[in-house]
Formats: sequence, C-alpha cells, structure tokens
Amino acid sequence: MEKILIIGGGPAACTAALYCARADMAPLCMEGEFTSEMLPGGQLMTTTEVENFPGYPEGVSGPDMMADLKKQAQRFGARFEYKSATSVAFSDAPLKVTAKDEVFEAQAVIIATGATAKYLGLESEQQFLNKGVSACATCDGALPRFRNQTVVVVGGGDSAMEESLFLTNFAAHVHVVHRRDQFRASKIMGDRVINHDKITVEWNSVVDEILGNDEDGVTGVRLRDTKTDETSELACAGYFSAIGHKPNTDLFVDLLDMDEAGYLITKPDSTYTNVPGVFACGDVQDKTYRQAITAAGSGCMAALDATRWLEGQA
Repeated sequence: MEKILIIGGGPAACTAALYCARADMAPLCMEGEFTSEMLPGGQLMTTTEVENFPGYPEGVSGPDMMADLKKQAQRFGARFEYKSATSVAFSDAPLKVTAKDEVFEAQAVIIATGATAKYLGLESEQQFLNKGVSACATCDGALPRFRNQTVVVVGGGDSAMEESLFLTNFAAHVHVVHRRDQFRASKIMGDRVINHDKITVEWNSVVDEILGNDEDGVTGVRLRDTKTDETSELACAGYFSAIGHKPNTDLFVDLLDMDEAGYLITKPDSTYTNVPGVFACGDVQDKTYRQAITAAGSGCMAALDATRWLEGQA
C-alpha cells in the first residue's frame, strides 16, 4: 500500500514527489516507459535548451533539468519506476492504478500526466523538432536560432495569435498560416495580428512540408493554397505549431471531471479533483500557462493538498 502514488514524470510530478518525500510519505512516481513518441520526463525530454526556468542562469537542456529534479526528489526518498498506468479504479478505497498486469494500491493519487502538443502530422515536423520546429513560442522564441529571422506560425485560434505577437519581439517577421479566410480567434486578438507591421497572414493556406537539412535545421516551408491547390515556398528559420494541446487524460474519462477539451477540472484554489484522494497538477489541468515552472508550482500544491488530506483521514 502506497501512501501517495504519482502518475507522471515531468516537472509537476517531480516537484510533487519532492514535497511528498520531504513529508515522509515515501511516494512512488510512475514516470512512464520509453517509447518512440515520449520519454519519461515529459515534454522537456525533447527540449534542447531551457532558458526560463529559475536557478539555471546559463540555461540547461531539458533532459539535464529533469535529471536534476528527479535526483533531488530521490534524495529525500521518492521512488521512480519506468511504468505507465494502463487503467485506474477510483470508486473505492484503496485507490488502484494498474500498469500492464501489475496493480498498485494507494491512499492518495496525484495525476501529473501532462499534455501533448498537437502537430499537423508531417514527418518533417518530427525530423526538425528542436532544429527549428517548436510548439511553444514562449519557451523557444528568444533562442538565437529565431532572433532577427523569419518564422512561421500555424494556427488560427487565440493561442496562435498570442504566439505570433510574442514572436514579434524577437523575429524579423512572422507569417501566420491559416487554412481558412478568417481566424477562430477573438476579434481583438485577430485584429492585433492582422494590423501588426511585422506579421503577414497567409490566408487559405496549409503547410505541406517543412524544408531544411540536418546541418541548418529548418530553412523554409512549402505552402499549399486550399482553394487553388497551388504550392509555393517560403523561406524561414522557424516553424511554430499553435494548433493546440491534447491533455493526457484518456485514462480518466468517465472517472474524473473534465472540460470540453479533456483537461481535468480541479476545485477552485486547489488541486482536488471530484474524487476524494485524487489530485491533479501540471499541464493535465492547466490549459492557460503550460510552462515548466507553473507545472512545478502546481506539483507543490498537489503534494501539500495530498499530505494534508491524508493527515485529515487519520
């Protein structure tokens, strides 16, 4: 029987593990398995350089930062296992989490399974990931690769508008590629983009291919007109996917409250879900900020909520 079991391996999970361990809860963290699509440690494991996490004045690679967070939690007794939850049972106590054919029981569970950035599905997106391809302008926009260069943003919602406007602080010019002739974004955000002198909107267009090579990374994109099917090439040094994120919540459908996009809903000013003893933190319940530092902060909140809840059950 585990006092606290944590599902996830990113900044939220590691921070929750650290705080739970220091509270003598000896947490077990199921950080996931090595797969072709994801490494234990979450999205940061595919990030080459992190410059905006406090405590790393010279920057740090995503994998190195995750190794540090994990090592710090282990120092106080947190345990990590390369296991992925395949099903959960939260209807009765103790709570149960299954990893393939192994069943774990816990008094409390912290869910920190994160979210996955959506891409168009082009092979070249994966080929040039971290070589000019990104899904987070806030994370990567200030990198030298993109400064004073032309970049492309794909999307038409408020997130795409925000990413585009943010990138104008660093890029020489931003091209917003949208498949329709009007944005899904709110009018005020769309107008800001349309009227910005450093942004050009490529209406009725989709990215057919990302162009580049191993040495230079992204060098351009091939656009296709959705009305005429004509193609053209646009030189650029960066490609930002801003078509949304998918929270990793498939395991919890019909068990935990979610919003229409699948993000877990927590009670106001807390990490409590609708099931007693089950808490959620990080990108799995945060569709607004989606930063490593905010995930870490909510991991701390979940650990405090879980330990206090357990104390109240005694």
